[in-house]
Amino acid sequence: MKRIYLYFSLLFIIGLTSCNDDFLNRYPLDAIGEVSYFTTPSDLRTYMNSFYSTTYFAKYPNHGADFDSDNQVGTNVNTRLQGTRVVATSGSIGFGWIRRVNYFFDNYKKVEENYELKDYQQYLGEAYFFRALSYNSMLRQYGDIQWITHALQTDSPELYNPRDSRDIVATNIILALDSAAMYLTTDKTKGQGRVNKWMALLIQSRVALYEGTWQKYHAGTPFGVPGGNPEKYLQKAAQAALELIESGPYDIYTTGDPLNDYRELFALQDYSNNEEIMFWREYNNEITKGHQDFTNDRNHRMEFPNDNSITKQLADSYLCIDGKPISVSPLFEGHETLKDEMKNRDPRFFQNIAPHDGVWRIHKDGTVEYWEQVYNKLNTNAAHNSPGGYINIKGYNPDMNYHVQQYEESPGIIYRYAEALLNFAEAKAELGTITQQDIDISINKLRKRVGMPDLKMDNIVTDPDWDFPTLSPLINEIRRERRIELACEGYRWGDIARWAAADELIIGKRPKGFKASQLAVNPFPVDEDGFLDPFQKAVPNGYGFVPGRDYLNSIPISELVLNPNLTQNPGWEGID
Repeated sequence: MKRIYLYFSLLFIIGLTSCNDDFLNRYPLDAIGEVSYFTTPSDLRTYMNSFYSTTYFAKYPNHGADFDSDNQVGTNVNTRLQGTRVVATSGSIGFGWIRRVNYFFDNYKKVEENYELKDYQQYLGEAYFFRALSYNSMLRQYGDIQWITHALQTDSPELYNPRDSRDIVATNIILALDSAAMYLTTDKTKGQGRVNKWMALLIQSRVALYEGTWQKYHAGTPFGVPGGNPEKYLQKAAQAALELIESGPYDIYTTGDPLNDYRELFALQDYSNNEEIMFWREYNNEITKGHQDFTNDRNHRMEFPNDNSITKQLADSYLCIDGKPISVSPLFEGHETLKDEMKNRDPRFFQNIAPHDGVWRIHKDGTVEYWEQVYNKLNTNAAHNSPGGYINIKGYNPDMNYHVQQYEESPGIIYRYAEALLNFAEAKAELGTITQQDIDISINKLRKRVGMPDLKMDNIVTDPDWDFPTLSPLINEIRRERRIELACEGYRWGDIARWAAADELIIGKRPKGFKASQLAVNPFPVDEDGFLDPFQKAVPNGYGFVPGRDYLNSIPISELVLNPNLTQNPGWEGID
């Protein structure tokens, strides 16, 4: 499938970096490695260093990463959500990284002649880990793909194999992560050196939950898996997450301040000893300044909305402090102003969405400015434009010492423990085996951090506005918790895709914002109820997502030409 194999020879680039375990602090140098390169365990480490790149460990994004979903809205209509994508004529689908890791597997045993397994098992574990990450990325984007376990050459017959089934690929990803967990260190590694066993279990819970729910909710559709077994994956997701919960060295970050802890978690400057952040990327200008992989200006970019905002759909998902949804809680003060909306709400609301009285900037002379100043100028110019009105502050630090264009040293979060808790709860709920104790060690730990009431299985208040009225109240609330806790971190589209939820959340809908009457100037359309409706003209009938096509990407035509045994993904045939 991936003809990039044709472009690699037996000599190819590997990252020859410092052997310092804190690789992400190091400037990534490149050099050419020969077939005879693998002779010592340090050679294996040097080779695996090339996988610790922005491909897998990108920085925490400016303004968040949910613009391909119903959580965030910018000024441009997302083509996937609108259903206007065309078939890719050319391009890569990701097998280059598979060839790199398979080259490792083809050659690492050369080290065995002089060294014991314990000397290089960490790097073997890393190879399994990155194989799993690479294949998981392709599986999510393209569905059925070839499972290849050695580095192919230009004349390898496997280049012309048809796809392997989705189930085979997903099963092999899970097995690769089993191997990774077996070989990787159990050390916490300060979250910025090398991956460990616990990260392998986190990713395994992620992959297994994705595949289990994909097979369950896409059954009977063009994306269904013949002979699939969702329960197998859901059980694995729960098992991997529980092992991490019970045995791993992680916990939920809290100082006992429910009104600030959640916001502060994403704005800290060092995660070396943080109990929740499992992996993070450090930006150290003494080492990396000037290298494009390490440019970072998150706070500088988030100082103003810059055409980005959170949607009303996400804002309305936050419960009131009595644990009830806004549709039924007597504590909800209404939508007339953002200040009203924020009253009596889950504290994550005003720790993710800027409150008027929240600190906007702290200057070096001690002068403090507040978000009120930004709201007063909202939508008056490009920097202040906010199509939905709600300003995202997740990951923002008001201290002006950190607002540096290009070379900011604010770290980027890669993996955090909270996801494992959410994966565990959802997998158990989907299996129908969840207990109150399961909820207490997962969902309720997240709620306790922000001072919200516990979720009680036998006392869930009916929400007439649940996104999924045909599903159980418990699954609706677990999905709500996931949306709130992981908002703007890049999970939302994946959740919509695996739940086959475009029918409920995307098709025929448009992103909305807060009441336009709050704005002195408003360049955006307004709906019949007075809420900002930025895509009213661009998408008059709501998003045109095509459920029989748009859950997966098209296979590039160039790939189909090079390998006649490939087939196009459902719904893309005949589209140009």
